[in-house]
Parts: sequence; C-alpha cells; structure tokens
Amino acid sequence: MKIFFSVGEPSGDQHAAHLMAELRRRRPDVECVGFGGPLMEQAGLRSVYRLTDLAVMGLWQTVPLLAKFVRLVGEAEQFFAAERPDAVVLVDFPGFNWSIAKRAKAAGIPVFYYLPPQLWAWAAWRVRRMRKWVDRALCGLPFEPEWYAKRGVKADFVGHPFFDEVADYPLDRGFVARWQRPVVKVVKVDGSLRDPKLPVAERPVYRPVGVLPGSRTHEVERNWPLMIRIMRRVAARHPDVRFLVACYKAKFEERCRQMVAEARVELPIDYFVGKTPEIIEAAECCLMVSGSVSLEMLARRTPAAVLYRVSPWAYPAVRILVRLNSFTLPNIIAGRRILPEWLAVWNHERVVGQMADTLDGWLSDPASRTAVAHELEELYAQVGRTGATARTAEAVLGHLAAASVRRAA
Repeated sequence: MKIFFSVGEPSGDQHAAHLMAELRRRRPDVECVGFGGPLMEQAGLRSVYRLTDLAVMGLWQTVPLLAKFVRLVGEAEQFFAAERPDAVVLVDFPGFNWSIAKRAKAAGIPVFYYLPPQLWAWAAWRVRRMRKWVDRALCGLPFEPEWYAKRGVKADFVGHPFFDEVADYPLDRGFVARWQRPVVKVVKVDGSLRDPKLPVAERPVYRPVGVLPGSRTHEVERNWPLMIRIMRRVAARHPDVRFLVACYKAKFEERCRQMVAEARVELPIDYFVGKTPEIIEAAECCLMVSGSVSLEMLARRTPAAVLYRVSPWAYPAVRILVRLNSFTLPNIIAGRRILPEWLAVWNHERVVGQMADTLDGWLSDPASRTAVAHELEELYAQVGRTGATARTAEAVLGHLAAASVRRAA
C-alpha cells in the first residue's frame, strides 16, 4: 500500500510523522511518499520535496513562491499518474493542498484531509472545495464533524494529536528541574485555589517566563520586536524574572539575538532550540505567538498571553474573514477567553502595555495565575483525550478497506 502525504507546516510534520509510524505499525507494507518535512523523513518518508521549507503565511510571503508551488503541484500530478498511490493524506497548509486534492481527485485517488483548515473561522465559503475534492475530513476539534456534515462533507472526529504527543513526549526532567519553581500549579484547599507558600529561603532567585516567537521566519521577524518591548517592561517590574526563549530552529535563535543587540537592551534571556515542551512545562506563564502550540499550553496547564500581529493592509481582510471573537484554539474550544489574546495592528504601544500588564499580574498575584491554570485543567479534562493518531490511522485504513470491498462487489 502506498500513501502520498502533503504536509507544509512544522507542526503538521510532527503530526504526520507520528501518523506514518502508526500506519506502518498496523500495516508494515505501507509506503509513505510525498511532500513533508524532516521529521517525516526521519520516520521513513520517501521525500519528493521538503515542503516545510516553504511554510509561509500571507499574500506577500506567498507571491515569490508561486512558481515553485505550481511546479510542485505539477510534480504531484505526474506522480499520481505514474505511481497511482492508494490514498492521499493532506495536513493543514490550505491553498497549496487544495491544488493537490484537486489533482488527486481527478486521478480517482481517495483524499483524506487530516486536521483540515479552520474553515468555520476563515472564509466558510471555501467548504465547497472540501465537498468537491476531499473524501473524508479527519477532524481534531469536537465540534468540527457536525459543522462539516451540515455542509455536505463527510467527517470523523479523531481528536488532536497534540495531546498524544504531549503524553508520549519524554520531557528532559533535568532541564525542567533546573528552571521550574517548586510550586504546584493548581491546589484546592477547602474549595479555594492557591499556590502553596514556600519559605523565603527555598524560593528560587529567578521567575521563569516562557517566550515562543513562532515557528516561521516571518513570524519571528514580525513578532520578536514587540516581544522585546514587552519583556523590557516585565523585567523592569520583576528583577528576578528570566525569559526562556523557545526557538524552533538555530537560525531563529541567531536572529533573535541579533534583534536584541540591535535594540540595544539588556534582558535576562536564555535561548534554547528543541526545548519548547520543557519551557512550557517549567514556566510560570508564557508569552507566545498565536499558533497550534496553544494546545500544548492547554495540555500543560500553563497560562499564556497570546500575540497575533497583522499588518494594516491585511487587517480589513482579517475582519471580514474571521467569524469568531477569538483566534486561539483553547479559547475557541471553550467558547470563552481563557488565554488572553491581542490582535496587534496599529496601536502597538497599547498592545505592548496590556500584554506586559497581564504577565505582571500573573507574576505578582499567584492566585490569578492559578485561576487560569485551573480553567485550563477543567477544559483539558473535557477535550484532552489521547489516541488521536491511532484513531486517524484506523480511519484511513478502514475507509480504504471498505472502499476496496465495495469495488470488489
């Protein structure tokens, strides 16, 4: 059995790599081929092209790559004609993946969209593309299958693989122990929430705050300057704070260091590559760029202030397309704002001030921080079930087997 993958996001690379392993555990003869990233390649992908190198968002970032995307779609079309894979599995990365789905459907190859784009929030009219070109949506959020079903799309709820990955990830306990303050995040005493009080002599001399500037180059470029300003304000109020910066790649660490030097500021920063889960686990709270990593904040019950920067020219489109009052997944799932979030468009000074005030509040008042952690705890108890990767593999193989039986009959 041959399955073609098309995965363009760093997070999707991780999810698809786990799915590949689960598919091969159930069917050792499964061959995985297509567009992906380094983790998928390590898991055995026969790579046609490393698509995650082209992970971009926004019109101006996409335009210079259009010729490359067109060429890759053509390569996929030729592959479908020459090698006839048994299925195509898409992960996120709309736009490009719509074109892959269209070519696969034209070739008569079943198409599965794993973790489909959030059409219920952005341009719901695009669901017609799902109806035309996708055989099955495999959804990570509990309300999505009903939304799709009402619009004529077959969909299954498999759960979000982030919860699998958090549960299975072998934390570097030495790293966490080095940075984590020895307090329990959620403690109930006679129905009230509080942090346990430590004798002054036992308290660490630093306060760890996680900082996540994003997993794409343009995210780092746009958001890190604002984050520097936020960190300056927080550090001025809390001399014992340490900012643990989770860099997705070594080149991001280098760029972050460079921008801090250009800003000519002194900040208590420690940079790390490949330690995002440990930083989220160890931090009292986090400052983060909006993204799916917010689900890891939920899984680890860590309060976070969320930044989503939009250029002024793109703001009208965002206001037209966004159908919700939130852009952070835990908030969308809960139907309320558990993690405070800011859309930064024009008045950056206001956003910087408010985000710094929020982090200051959590650091100054452990009870307020613990209250947010408790809300995350309650939400995770409702939606944080594991087994998404196994259910996804079962769904893909099951639907293919059923289709084979129908053809034989």
